[in-house]
Amino acid sequence: MACFLIILITLCSALLNTISGAFIEESREAVAIKRDGKTTHLHFYFHDILSGKNPSAIKIAGPSQSTIFNFGNTMMIDDALTEGPALESKLVGRAQGFYALAAQNEIAMLMVMNFAFMEGEYKGSTLSILGRNPVGNDVREMPVVGGSGVFRQVHGYALAHTVLFDSNTGDATVEYNVYVSHFQPVASLARHGMKPGQHALFFVLFIYLFFVFGLNNSFTSKYV
Repeated sequence: MACFLIILITLCSALLNTISGAFIEESREAVAIKRDGKTTHLHFYFHDILSGKNPSAIKIAGPSQSTIFNFGNTMMIDDALTEGPALESKLVGRAQGFYALAAQNEIAMLMVMNFAFMEGEYKGSTLSILGRNPVGNDVREMPVVGGSGVFRQVHGYALAHTVLFDSNTGDATVEYNVYVSHFQPVASLARHGMKPGQHALFFVLFIYLFFVFGLNNSFTSKYV
């Protein structure tokens, strides 16, 4: 009987290790992605509207009595992203976040924003931009630092080019070409059949029943 108890304890210990290992394995599988990468090019227009009754960019911080180009000015935005350069063209998403004048001797902005898409296969997905935007340059490059949905674990860059700027109002239309590399999510994470921990549990139960009934039969045969 003592030998049986030792064997049972050993099997239970092995079971716990097996279940622990299976849990770690399944957790890793739940966040796994296919390693075949995909590169996507997105092209759209960004409309930063400061004028009118319903501006899409408003000042939330900065020196008083200053123009929009003064150091420290910070603007919160919910700007339209459209398919074409006209504000009335097809809406494909929103640029939401803020930009701030972060240079004293030139017009250079700190851009912190999400491109939230609402059209086509990218609907519900986002791209996150965090970078420096020296607006005096014809083309500015900013890093794409992350994303969600289709763009989970993304990396890439965004190229911005101003196509229209109104110096009186500050309204601007900016063309964006965004290049990102990302991975395709696993289509299904469901696992069928018996899991490794269940196999071990079944095995321990079988051994337990074998010893219990085997010992009982031996005892009965000997003394009856």
